[in-house]
Amino acid sequence: IMSTIAQIKEAVEAWAKEDEKFESGNNAAGTRARKALAEVGKLIKARRNEITAEKNARKEAKASK
Repeated sequence: IMSTIAQIKEAVEAWAKEDEKFESGNNAAGTRARKALAEVGKLIKARRNEITAEKNARKEAKASK
């Protein structure tokens, strides 16, 4: 679980670096920034699924007591 959070942080940092380069006029950095944002989106979806699975597991554990 923590690895997903760390991956999200790394992807956001990568996006921020590339976005800064893009804003200063580097068009190729724009492509890399978009790729980084796509990766952030995938990781966020994965984390959402992890949270849902944990929530459901807690609900089942509570129900079985």
